Amino acid sequence: MKVFVTGATGFVGSALVQELMGAGHQVVGLARSESAAKALTAVGADVHRGDLEDLDSLRSGATESDGVIHAGFIHDFTRFKEVCELDRLAIEAIGEALVGSDRPFIVTSGTALVSPGRLGTEDIIPTPGVHPRLSEEAADAVAARGVRVSVIRLSPSVHGEGDHHGFVPMLINIAREQGVSGYIGDGLNRWNAVHRLDAVHLYRLALENAATGARFHAVAEESIAFKTIAETIGKHLNIPVVSIAPETAAANFGWFTGFAGLDCPASSKLTQERLNWHPAQSTLLADMEQGIYFN
Repeated sequence: MKVFVTGATGFVGSALVQELMGAGHQVVGLARSESAAKALTAVGADVHRGDLEDLDSLRSGATESDGVIHAGFIHDFTRFKEVCELDRLAIEAIGEALVGSDRPFIVTSGTALVSPGRLGTEDIIPTPGVHPRLSEEAADAVAARGVRVSVIRLSPSVHGEGDHHGFVPMLINIAREQGVSGYIGDGLNRWNAVHRLDAVHLYRLALENAATGARFHAVAEESIAFKTIAETIGKHLNIPVVSIAPETAAANFGWFTGFAGLDCPASSKLTQERLNWHPAQSTLLADMEQGIYFN
């Protein structure tokens, strides 16, 4: 299958390209820069020049493919609402090129706000307008037009070697700047996590097997207390681990406060059953203990 991949040179996307090619697929990666194009060429992938804001480049890339995986996202969380809108437009543009074709289209979302405070499952559909990320609403809109689209919800922490810009590195940088590794209140709010190699294996399985409207959870660990993550960071940086009152959390975490306070346990039970996906890579804490985040 000739697969058009956005975000093909990112932390997840670069591993996804290797996963797809290893399974015999031809990959065409979206490349915004010359360095991105060279990185794709170096691993044997084809290059499609453009970016996530160039809707014509997205349409043409999708038109020329047998399937699309939209793994790209503009990771500027200081203007999160704006980049979420850009993501919606990108999904709709790709969808336009796939209407009526029965070619698979995989859209990326997240587990973080599926079901705050209780275990999130694949069959829960977030209330429209509550989640700032609009990818699932956009996926549903293109599905209504006859596109065979499905959604992969990524964990807040997609971890592994080479993770320099994810939520855990952000927390480590905040801890270094503040001189303490903090958690909010009792720190018992829960994140979920997945290793990037497990995540990209799920993308491939979804591409090859997914039905229209399916939701899948890239979740290997359902529930990790935020305090435990903070304690691991404090140990490796040799700094105090402290509880921060909710009313003063913004002074420590800044724009990251909302993410630091997320309580978002999530299950992948249905995903594992439906796609025969079984996470096998190292856990988040194991990766942190190995020191790959503190070099």
